[in-house]
Amino acid sequence: MKLDDLTGRRFSYDAVGSTRYVETPPGYHRLDHRVRIGSGDEVFRRATEALMNWKMHGKAGVPVKATDSPAVIGTNALGRLGVGSLGLPVPCRVVWVADEQDRVGFAYGTLEGHPAAGEESFVVTREPDGIYFTLRAYSRAGTWYARLGGPATRAGQKLVAQRYGQALERLANR
Repeated sequence: MKLDDLTGRRFSYDAVGSTRYVETPPGYHRLDHRVRIGSGDEVFRRATEALMNWKMHGKAGVPVKATDSPAVIGTNALGRLGVGSLGLPVPCRVVWVADEQDRVGFAYGTLEGHPAAGEESFVVTREPDGIYFTLRAYSRAGTWYARLGGPATRAGQKLVAQRYGQALERLANR
C-alpha cells in the first residue's frame, strides 16, 4: 500500500469526529492516556510542532508518511506497525484539528485496509500546572486477525499510547 492509494479510500467506521466528545460510540473500546510532559512556553511550542509534523509518531516507532505537514483536515497518513515490509499498513485520514492558544492537536480516523476501525486523537494542552499530552481513542477490530488478537490487540494499543507520550516528552524537552 502506498500513500497515493489512500485518496479514494473511505473511513472504516461511521462515527467520524467522535473523539472530540466525551461519549464513546456503542460497540467500540475506549482508550484514554494522559501524561504531563513538562512546563513552559518552549515545551508547549516544541511539543505542538513535533505532534503536528508527525515527529512524535516516528520517534515512538510508528513512522508515518503524510500528504500534509503540519496535519490539516483531510491529510492522508500511512503508518506502519512492525518491521519493514513485514509491518502492517495503517491508513488514516485527519478528521479534525485544534489550533487554539492553549490546545493544539488533531484526530485521525481509520480507512479501509486498517486492521482496526475507529479514531484516535492527539492533543497537547497548556494548563496551570504544566503541559499535557492526551490521547483518546475508540476502536474495534477491523479485520479477522485484529479480532483474533482480542485483548492483546488492546494491550498493544495501550503500549503504543504510552510510547507516544514518552516520545513527545523527549521531543519537547530536548
